[in-house]
Amino acid sequence: MPIPQITPARLAELLAGPPESRPALLDVRFPQEHDFVALPGSLLIPLPDLFDHPEELEALRGRPVVVYCHHGVRSLDGAAYLMSLGLEAVSLQGGIDRYSLDVDPALPRYY
Repeated sequence: MPIPQITPARLAELLAGPPESRPALLDVRFPQEHDFVALPGSLLIPLPDLFDHPEELEALRGRPVVVYCHHGVRSLDGAAYLMSLGLEAVSLQGGIDRYSLDVDPALPRYY
């Protein structure tokens, strides 16, 4: 089953909406990547550690979750795992790098 994805532009629209309708943001990158640049309000749980955080993931239940990483590859795995738990999850297409290019060029990029 394909993992649903959201475009950076659509995510920006949702984040600009009323607080109660905004999705939760889950960053599955490593701490040093998150420290360099992150979407405001995002929860950091590196992909290899997702299995070790059932309480934090359960707290996301009932709310749409946008999983993101650098280029949108790890986030596909993260979204798939959340979906296997019955959570409503999508992957940010192109990751934070694409978000920076398409939506917010003030966000620093890294390679």
